[in-house]
Amino acid sequence: MPINEKTSVGNILILGAGQLGMQVIKNMASRVSPDSVRVLVEPGFTTSPDKYKEEATEELGKLGVEILPFDLSDGTEASLAELFAEFHTVICCTGFAAGAGTQMKVTHAVLAAGVNRYFPWQFGVDYDIVGKGSGQPVWDEQYEVRKLLRSQEATEWVIVSTGMFTSFLFEPDFGVVDLETGTVRALGSWDTRVTVTTPKDIGLLTTEIYLEEPRIRNEVVFVAGDTLSYGQLAMIVEEATGKAVKRVALSLEELDEQLSQSPDDVMLRYRKAFALGTGMWWEKSKTYNHAKGIYTVDVRAWLHRHLRDKR
Repeated sequence: MPINEKTSVGNILILGAGQLGMQVIKNMASRVSPDSVRVLVEPGFTTSPDKYKEEATEELGKLGVEILPFDLSDGTEASLAELFAEFHTVICCTGFAAGAGTQMKVTHAVLAAGVNRYFPWQFGVDYDIVGKGSGQPVWDEQYEVRKLLRSQEATEWVIVSTGMFTSFLFEPDFGVVDLETGTVRALGSWDTRVTVTTPKDIGLLTTEIYLEEPRIRNEVVFVAGDTLSYGQLAMIVEEATGKAVKRVALSLEELDEQLSQSPDDVMLRYRKAFALGTGMWWEKSKTYNHAKGIYTVDVRAWLHRHLRDKR
């Protein structure tokens, strides 16, 4: 289907207009009739002085996407279900920032509303493999969301597994790549692997998956911008910056010790979870985007672009 061809589909509600939500909205609005797409944002989003929210509000207006204010944190399952009932498809792009229990509440509301098709916030790791007990309570909740969806047949669901956002590898607080100090840390070992995808690519691929014919239903679909080891990541950083990096390996034992000292440190819990390796990666050659011949940005291309933009 040509990228600019408008398609007639049921009305769609996208939850959230953040980094990922805006990418899904822009891609959807370019492929379906914009007046069939609505976005749910927190009250005050459109009047906030925050620069990102101002720009997002302006862009949504240009796209012709209607904005619905609603507080996901305070809203009840019943009030959410009443809101969802008029939509054919709900795509949740509001992640962990919405608070513990939100994903289960949203999923229960989707099912209670009789929504035809649901894309939950599962834009992350393979929760089927990770299971429960990873040390990340929000990941335990994601596993329960999958169990709930599989326990029913009335609402079709599609899970898009993306790995972590590519940019997250370079977040100083995450502590994997620190470009300022030229340090790369391996979580678990230098052979431990991770899958990453940019929000822009996730927005494109989620739209393609949504429009796929015959329709994808009740399936986990894997996508990837890149899959690489932390050793490969260190070499890419060296090549892109032209400088040798300091390599620091963080073993599981060391991360466990750090967690015992700071059990409430969210980033430490993430490091420990990703250090496990299992469920954090899949071969790019086995993804939807590879099968469809859709280009995605790998870490090398992302980093070169990032460094160029900083100059």
